Amino acid sequence: MIKFFLMVNKQGQTRLSRYYEHVDINKRTLLEAEVIKLCLSRSKDQCSFIEYKDFKLVYRQYAALFVVAGINEAENEMAVYELIHNFVEVLDKYFSRV
Repeated sequence: MIKFFLMVNKQGQTRLSRYYEHVDINKRTLLEAEVIKLCLSRSKDQCSFIEYKDFKLVYRQYAALFVVAGINEAENEMAVYELIHNFVEVLDKYFSRV
């Protein structure tokens, strides 16, 4: 199950956040800061899957934009990785040049 979905720029600013289970606002900001720090610090040669606390992070970088999904242990990482790609393709078609 997907727990949350984030879109973040290279400066670490959250551009979109969607949570699929309740998380307090204070905890959201801490969680987003830690997740962003983890994803931005990794090189392009490293894997796009990170085990973090009680869930996994799946992220993908498009130019200056990172798309991050937090998933539970039972979810398929490759399926979520492809979901992120399909989501970005749909945004690109709809808005042209996302």
